[in-house]
Amino acid sequence: MKKIRRIGILNGGGDCPGLNAVTRAVVRSACIYHGWEVLGIFESFDGLIWPDKTKPLGPYQVRGILPVGGTILGTTNRGDPFAYKTGSDGNPQVNDFSQRVIDNFKKHKLDALVVVGGDGTLSIALKFHKLGLPVIGVPKTIDNDLSATDKTFGFDTALHTATDAIDKIHTTAASHGRVMFIEVMGRDAGWIALEAGMAGGADVILIPEIPFSLRKILEKMARRESSGSKFSLVVVAEGSKVRPNDPVVKRFATKDLLKNHSIGNVVGQLVGRSTGREVRVTVLGHIQRGGSPSPLDRILSTRFGVAAAGLVAQRQFGRMVCLKGSTISSVSLQRAVGRLKTVPPKSEIVQAARAIGISFGDR
Repeated sequence: MKKIRRIGILNGGGDCPGLNAVTRAVVRSACIYHGWEVLGIFESFDGLIWPDKTKPLGPYQVRGILPVGGTILGTTNRGDPFAYKTGSDGNPQVNDFSQRVIDNFKKHKLDALVVVGGDGTLSIALKFHKLGLPVIGVPKTIDNDLSATDKTFGFDTALHTATDAIDKIHTTAASHGRVMFIEVMGRDAGWIALEAGMAGGADVILIPEIPFSLRKILEKMARRESSGSKFSLVVVAEGSKVRPNDPVVKRFATKDLLKNHSIGNVVGQLVGRSTGREVRVTVLGHIQRGGSPSPLDRILSTRFGVAAAGLVAQRQFGRMVCLKGSTISSVSLQRAVGRLKTVPPKSEIVQAARAIGISFGDR
């Protein structure tokens, strides 16, 4: 059996807090514990399509990056080697550069590739595994929507960022008696909205898993006003959906509003138009991806990185490290991708939110 001497590591998809921490862990455990060399591959799979985008990494090269947000390796979510777009906007071309990636993997004399990413990036890693490339996956996303792991690093930091923003908006909402809408990320999963909304004392939380009615939101605000509360906080996940044929939408929405604005702005403006209340909308956007990772994310990233190197040493390729309960484990990439973990509408955490008076706009 060929001895492992050199491995590569790359990031893919959107950035998130903890990427540098996991890179550091892979490099340090590979070099110090296993005695390997590590090649840093820049800008996701681009670094294996264009082979000048690589750099040897050792403990010295990764010192000081544990608390640093972003990623020293760079990343992209537009670099699928199996459908790589080149050319101008007027003359786009789609290329299959997968063989080029495999050839450059061999040219760099790599024995394994650690791929850190979300569902899209790990789906690409699975394709390469099926082509014979020795790949290990590490799950990464602020959305916490990968079903094969209980937690992904980046989520806890994004949750802290969103909660801190809600806390600050809470005070100004109370001061002015305004209705405040805070839109958070999460794509098709409502974990950030649900947990940040609960932690920040939201009155209404809108998530993709529970379609909402504008009328129910208005009723919740009316009940608060009648009880003496002059302000309301509404946390909106970016993938939230209004119920079909909503009467408030039919009456007050315009095509421009529905087509060109985010869901937070849509709901905020509709509430303002239908009630005459003073409404403010804050879209947190990419602030949730940035900043120094929380202690929890630093530790989880480190454990994932060490475990990924361990899977390489055991030659358990085609697998992804994961967290199950309090234990780091692994699962096949085949099982890990293509199955999003969304919020169960009848879950205990949703019921707990309802029990303390939070509305999801559905009842």
